[in-house]
Amino acid sequence: MKALIIGLFVIAVAVLAIIPAGLGWHFDVLVVLRGALPLLAGLIGLILLFAGISDIKEKADAKKEKQSEETTD
Repeated sequence: MKALIIGLFVIAVAVLAIIPAGLGWHFDVLVVLRGALPLLAGLIGLILLFAGISDIKEKADAKKEKQSEETTD
């Protein structure tokens, strides 16, 4: 129950920090987002690149395994 109340409080403070009429941190939040977005996009791109390479390798391995099963039979 404490975690729920503390979580709601933290969310309320975060919302107050973002809205212009609240704590007035909205410009700071935008600066952080502008700086973090390219880094986040790069990391997501790397993850997708590695996932694509892994998928290609798995398909090639499955194809080789299928061919070896056909030659064994």
